[in-house]
Amino acid sequence: MNATAIPAFLDATQRDYLAAHTPFYYTPNTALVSWLPDHLFVLALPVIAYWALSLAFHLLDISEWKWLDRYRLHDSQEVQSRNRVSRREVIWAVILQHVVQTSLGLWWIDEKPAGAQVDHLANMIHLAWPMARVAGWVLGEDATSHLLASQGAYGLYAVYWWAIPTAKFFLGMFIIDTWQYFLHRAMHMNTFLYKKFHSWHHRLYVPYAFGALYNHPLEGFLLDSVGAMVAELIAHLSTREAMLLFVVSTLKTVDDHCGYKLPWDPLQLISSNNADYHDIHHQVIGIKSNFSQPFFIHWDAILGTRMTRKDIELRRQQQKLKANKTQ
Repeated sequence: MNATAIPAFLDATQRDYLAAHTPFYYTPNTALVSWLPDHLFVLALPVIAYWALSLAFHLLDISEWKWLDRYRLHDSQEVQSRNRVSRREVIWAVILQHVVQTSLGLWWIDEKPAGAQVDHLANMIHLAWPMARVAGWVLGEDATSHLLASQGAYGLYAVYWWAIPTAKFFLGMFIIDTWQYFLHRAMHMNTFLYKKFHSWHHRLYVPYAFGALYNHPLEGFLLDSVGAMVAELIAHLSTREAMLLFVVSTLKTVDDHCGYKLPWDPLQLISSNNADYHDIHHQVIGIKSNFSQPFFIHWDAILGTRMTRKDIELRRQQQKLKANKTQ
C-alpha cells in the first residue's frame, strides 16, 4: 500500500502492533478443517449441530431420571397421545429439509478468502480513515488527534476485530428474526397458508427437539433456508461469520422445541424467547401468539402478539368467571 494512503496517526509502531496482534478466535488457516473448505463446512456444521443437540435432548426424553420431571413442559404420555405425526415421519421430513437447505447453500455460498489469504492490516488501514472522521465528529478534532496519536491502533483493533463482527452478527440475528416473524405470522393469519403449509408443523402439539424443523418442504425452504441466505447477504457476513450465525440459529431453534425449561441452559438464559415461550405458541390458546423465532421477542412485544403463562392464567380465569355468570 502507498504510504500516502496511511493516516498520519498510524506510525510504524502502531502499524507493527496491528500486524502482530490478532484475537483468540482468529486462525491463519485457510480452512477451519484441513480436509474441508470453509464454504462446504458452513453447510455441514448446522446439520451436525442440529442432530447433535437433538440427540442430547432425545437421551433426556428416554431417560428415567425423576429429577428431570420438574423441568419437563409435558410428560411423555402427552407427547404420544396429542401429537399427530410419527417420529419416523418427522425424521424424514427434517432430512429432506436439510437436503434442500444444503443444495441451496451449494448454489449460494461462494468460496471466499479466509485466514492468511485476507490482508487484515490493509483492511484496518482502510478502516482508519472513517474511524478518524467519526471520532472527530464526536470528540472534536483536537481531542481526536491526541487520542489517535497514542491509542489509535488499539481503537482500530477493537473496531475491526470486535465491534464490526459483533454488529454484523446482531444484524444477522435481527434480519432472521424479522424474516421469520412476519412470514410465520402470515402463515397463521392466512387460512390457505396455514392449512396448506404451516399446519404441518403444528401436528406437533407437544414439540420435541428433533421436530424443530418439521415443516412442509416449501415452508422450510422459505422460512429457514431463504431467511438465512437473506441475513448472510444483507449483513455482508464472511463465511466464518455466517457459520457462527447459522450454527447459533440452529441450536437456538432446536432448544426452543426441546420441551424442557432448564434454568442452567445458556440458550434459554440469553433471551425470553425460549422453549417455554414457544411451547405456548404450540398450544390452542396461544396459536395466534408468540410468532417470534428464533432469537428475541421484540416483534411480538411491539405488535401485541406476545403471550406469557400469566396471560394464559388470566384468560382462563376470565373465561371461568364468564361461564359462572351465565349459569
